[in-house]
Amino acid sequence: FPSNTTKPQHITMSGSDENGSPGGPSKPEEAQQTEHLNIKVTDNNNEVFFKIKRTTQLKKLMDAFCERQGKAPSSVRFLFDGSRVQATDSPDTLDMQDGDTLEVHQEQIGGSA
Repeated sequence: FPSNTTKPQHITMSGSDENGSPGGPSKPEEAQQTEHLNIKVTDNNNEVFFKIKRTTQLKKLMDAFCERQGKAPSSVRFLFDGSRVQATDSPDTLDMQDGDTLEVHQEQIGGSA
């Protein structure tokens, strides 16, 4: 089994509403509730880092990961803290923090005896 150790990739997911608030500089104690999070997505061979807004549906990240890895979105499942991630979830709904990891697993299709 060849070990496929690639360098981590960093991808920024951006929408048209980049830097939406015209407010002044944020207070230091708000630093950990930044608008964007870095999320690590890992399967057995690869680590990809995504920068994503807290309110962005994870479908964008999931589709981008599958496209980069040449996998069909229906052939894999994404887990966060052991629970399956839905395409409609966002970092906010899952209470994700900067640097959290999503695990990608091969979808198991039921077999018969």
